[in-house]
Amino acid sequence: MFVQLLAATGVLAVLTMVPGPDMAVVTKRAIASGRRDGLSTVGGIAAGLLVWGALTVVGLAAVLAASSTAYTVVKLAGAVYLGFLGVQALLQSRRNRAVASEAGAPPPPSGNPWRTGLVSNVFNPKIAVLYTGLLPTLAPTGLAPHPGMTLLVLIHAALTVVWLGAYVLVLAKSRTFFEKPVVRRALDRVTGVVLIGFGVKVATSQP
Repeated sequence: MFVQLLAATGVLAVLTMVPGPDMAVVTKRAIASGRRDGLSTVGGIAAGLLVWGALTVVGLAAVLAASSTAYTVVKLAGAVYLGFLGVQALLQSRRNRAVASEAGAPPPPSGNPWRTGLVSNVFNPKIAVLYTGLLPTLAPTGLAPHPGMTLLVLIHAALTVVWLGAYVLVLAKSRTFFEKPVVRRALDRVTGVVLIGFGVKVATSQP
């Protein structure tokens, strides 16, 4: 069982490190507001994974993955939210430019960072597909299905916190560079485009 659990952890670690909407949201928040808000966003993302994990264990995520209508509703809601965050970042770059011309400090981003992380993750239906399709195949055979999948969800959430938390700390160390007006505006534009791109990808994805 230990070998199976180790292999499953390796697979989940690789999936955790693949860049996606969560990383884009964390990047935007950590650079705009610093380490505290960045880590709070990571906490919201981890909470979203636990929500999906609970739904998977009770079987509701499988219903979502199997229902094209439910999947479409969730993915469109997620796409709209990511698009909203992307447009917000693009508008922020314009505001930062205006503020820089007045030699002032850029305004902090609006919204609760923990809630931003939670909503961006909960409205990502790919997590439902990932959990319902992958977790049962990775669950250790020495455990009953529900405890086995619960353990894997907790491991995935922990890996996410460690990986994205370390990423936030790296960004915080380099925040002086990212706070330069030219760099900040460029990063806001890139992040905005990336978030909108992820929104389009989510909107056009299939179960």
